[in-house]
This record gives sequence, C-alpha cells and structure tokens, in this order.
Amino acid sequence: MTTAGTEEVPTTEEPTTEEPRTAEDGILELAEEPVDEETAGEPSDEAPELEASDTDASEEEDAIPEAELRSALEALLFAAAEPLPLQRLSRLFQGQGRGAVKKALAALQEELAANERGIRLVEVSSGYQFRSAPEHAPWLRRFFAEKPPRLSRALLETISIIAYRQPVTRGEIESIRGVNCDAILTALQNRDLILATGRRDTPGRPVEYGTTAEFLELFTMRDLSELPPLPDAESLANLLKEDAVQEESEASADGEELATNMDAGSGEGESLPDGGTDGGPGGQQAAAGEGE
Repeated sequence: MTTAGTEEVPTTEEPTTEEPRTAEDGILELAEEPVDEETAGEPSDEAPELEASDTDASEEEDAIPEAELRSALEALLFAAAEPLPLQRLSRLFQGQGRGAVKKALAALQEELAANERGIRLVEVSSGYQFRSAPEHAPWLRRFFAEKPPRLSRALLETISIIAYRQPVTRGEIESIRGVNCDAILTALQNRDLILATGRRDTPGRPVEYGTTAEFLELFTMRDLSELPPLPDAESLANLLKEDAVQEESEASADGEELATNMDAGSGEGESLPDGGTDGGPGGQQAAAGEGE
C-alpha cells in the first residue's frame, strides 16, 4: 500500500520449507494414534467365514450316500482287471474320506457273504478284488474245459520253504529238500512267484530268494502273517504221504485214459476174413496173392 509522499517498501515473506515425508514418519504417526481397547485384538471373521463356506460347499458336492458309494465301489471292482488298492479308491471319492470308503468295502464284503452270493470280495496284498466263492470250484472246473495250471509237489515244497524261511538261499533249500533245485527255482521265477531279494554277506555271496505279491494273490493272502502255522513232524509226514497217494492215483488215471484211447485207435480199421484190414497193408497183400 502506498501513500502520497511515501516510498513503497516491498514486503518479503519468509519461505516455508517442509521436509519430505518418509515411511518412518508414517509408521510413527500410526503408532501415536489412539487405539480402541474394546475392539483391539478381535479377529475379523469375514474371510474365515467365506473360506469355510467354500469348503463346506465342495464337500457337499463330492459327498454321496453310503448306499450309492457301496454300489459305485461294486461297479469299479467288477470292471477292474486287477486288484484296486484302498488308496486309489479313496482318491476317487475325495469327499468321502478313507475311513468311509473302507467301511463301505467291509459292508460290501459282509453283504456278499451273508446272501450266499457266488462271488466274494477279498483283500489281497495289492488291494481289493472280486473272486468266485470257493464252494463253487467244482462247477467252475466243469465249465472250463482247460484245466488251470497246477503247482507240482516239487514246486509246492520249494515255495513253502521260501515262504516260511525267506530270505533263503538255493543251498539252504537244497539242504532241506535233498535234491538240486535249479530248475524249480527257474520255474517259480518264470511264474513271478519268487524273486531274488539280494545277496547274503557270506563267502560266495549267494543269492537270496523271497516271495512276491503274485504269490500272496495266488493263495489269497494280504501279507505273510496270514500263512498257516507250520504242522508238527508227524502231521507233516501224513500230509506228504497223502499228497504222494493222490499224485499216484492221478497218474494211474491218466495212464488208463491214455491206454483206452490207444485201444480205441487201434480198433478203428475193420477186419477182413483173410486177416487183413480194409485199406491196410494186409488187405493189399491178400489181393496180390489172389491175383497170382
């Protein structure tokens, strides 16, 4: 502002310099703000409630009634070409849980056995599988013309020694049986009933043998703890004697059948009065003699 006769004097304002804010300043301000003691420490339930609702919805989608679960398991086991382990079945029914699947399998086992059905649900070392009821074996043998492969007495003796004494070496098996077992061990390995489990830490490092999962499946066992107890010496001798008698009777029956077939084959030609057979060498010789 100027007045007459006076000289204008400029007014200068001192500049205000504000220092830039840093992250530390913001943290300090937050720390100095008053905290409401009533709401402090109370967790927010909004996010957990949302997550819980999503989980419940997914479980409700996967969960199925027990009867439907049992029916689905029956269909899967029927369609499977090999045993199905519990772990794999549990993965298929994630909403049920391992315990519920195992309970449904046990209920299916009881249902099949109680209703005298022709199939049984058995648990072997590699899982669960449908198999025919043992009491219907004669009908199955009559239906299938081809006889199933049987284990000979030598194979049974050898695999029994391996099952009860594994791991066992070839020398130990031969000392028990008293004969060479090379061919028998090879035959059992070809059938995937035994395998080499390692080498013994003794001079020569002989190979040790043990049974396989196929062995357990063949004899319907889950593990080796289900092997029957070993009989005493007298019972074992009687069992071996019975097996020997059975093998002899089967061999004699096969021999009689073979002899019958040979006799029937030799009598096919029709005898002629001169002792020759129709169309045979004797008939030709007789015809030649008459021509002379």
